[in-house]
Amino acid sequence: MTAQDTLPRSYEIRTYGCQMNVHDSERLSGLLEQAGYVRAPDGSDGADVVVFNTCAVRENADNRLYGNLGQLVPKKAARPGMQIAVGGCLAQKDRDTIVKRAPWVDVVFGTHNIGQLPVLLERARIAEEAQVEIVESLETFPSTLPSRRESAYAAWVAISVGCNNTCTFCIVPALRGKEKDRRPGDVLAEVEALVAEGVIEVTLLGQNVNAYGSDIGDREAFGKLLRATGGVEGLERVRFTSPHPRDFTDDVIAAMAETPNVMHQLHMPLQSGSDRVLKAMRRSYRQDRYLGIIEKVRAVMPDAAITTDIIVGFPGETDADFEQTLHVVRQARFTQAFTFQYSKRPGTPAAEMDGQIPKAVVQERYERLVALQEEISWAENKKQVGRTLEVLVAEGEGRKDDATRRLSGRAPDNRLVHFERPAEAVRPGDMVTVEVTYAAPHHLLAERPPLAVRRTRAGDAWERRTTAPAPQPAGVMLGIPTIGAPAAVPGPAVPADGCAC
Repeated sequence: MTAQDTLPRSYEIRTYGCQMNVHDSERLSGLLEQAGYVRAPDGSDGADVVVFNTCAVRENADNRLYGNLGQLVPKKAARPGMQIAVGGCLAQKDRDTIVKRAPWVDVVFGTHNIGQLPVLLERARIAEEAQVEIVESLETFPSTLPSRRESAYAAWVAISVGCNNTCTFCIVPALRGKEKDRRPGDVLAEVEALVAEGVIEVTLLGQNVNAYGSDIGDREAFGKLLRATGGVEGLERVRFTSPHPRDFTDDVIAAMAETPNVMHQLHMPLQSGSDRVLKAMRRSYRQDRYLGIIEKVRAVMPDAAITTDIIVGFPGETDADFEQTLHVVRQARFTQAFTFQYSKRPGTPAAEMDGQIPKAVVQERYERLVALQEEISWAENKKQVGRTLEVLVAEGEGRKDDATRRLSGRAPDNRLVHFERPAEAVRPGDMVTVEVTYAAPHHLLAERPPLAVRRTRAGDAWERRTTAPAPQPAGVMLGIPTIGAPAAVPGPAVPADGCAC
């Protein structure tokens, strides 16, 4: 036996798609590390196990996957014992097709059985043949699995999985299944354990987060959970994503306004401003209902930053329909909009609809929408100039920080803020108070050193992670298990190509 044979096997996870996939990848990392694997260093030549956590939202998602799998063929040939696993929504949808098109893949697993990955890898190694295991219903709620949290100071907390909606452009419900909610006590126990470890910001996560409680018939369950989460001592910021306008009730607005550590930030997917298109999408609200929610939110939280998702070029969309979308954008004055050109999602009703819009028309509308939203985003951000904000220092948010000698973080309303690096040491997870001196469409700038620096437990936790010895390949994890090295804060809602509800 060589020294190489005694080393723990390394792994790499490549994640595509929505926040739920990002959170699932944290669980996959935790499972692998509990089983004795170690994370491959960034920039390393390769890993013994490469896991693709896939998304099925885009029309070309499969082409992207197979292209990436093809690039691994020579690496696998040169690395005896290397394994490749494919999970997530595309694996749930395509099943045996993956192994047929890429016979060098060792494991295929679905969205409902991510906890089986280490076992499937071992079975594939022993049997020397691909293991494909797709189950139709959730085996174990992902949040009960070990986790390698990607941040020391901010965390995703899943409160539900699956979705009960039937939007014609979205394949997620077919792949994630019907909505299943966690018990409030389990959610709060996870939040409390995270806070005990140093986390000061949590984002409550669900495919349709504010439908929480639908399985027990309590329409106010989500508002109650928001208030209860806000009551966890030591937790400074609470966010949630993504809600559905259909289920957005007044008690949620009240909970946001009345709970001090629930941030005045709302990601509210619009998709289209046209009532006719919304009906074709099977979106169970109309323009008046949507704008009514925005009006209620701003009535009690004038400082609320509201972001959205918009799809341009849905089948049958006319110029008049698109003008209605522009009208809503002008009325709502979103801080930011995640805008997408419609593309067919195989397996969805919209993919078979008449009236598919020519690419050139979609592109022209898309450019007009982006230009309008850029103008609004810039105007809204300019209102922040001169304000004093407390910013949670983040890691990985400012791509030019090293070159500009700045640091970056998130304001309470989730705006990205770049600020002058202070003389004293500031760590990710610490809080700084800055004065905004300049605004761009997608960020704010504080060109003078912070007015104050507040060292936090979260910064302490980040420091412990960066200075502690590497964890042993397998160990005992207490409470809500977390293993980890630092990475980017969850940050803003990042919808997966318009699939958020």
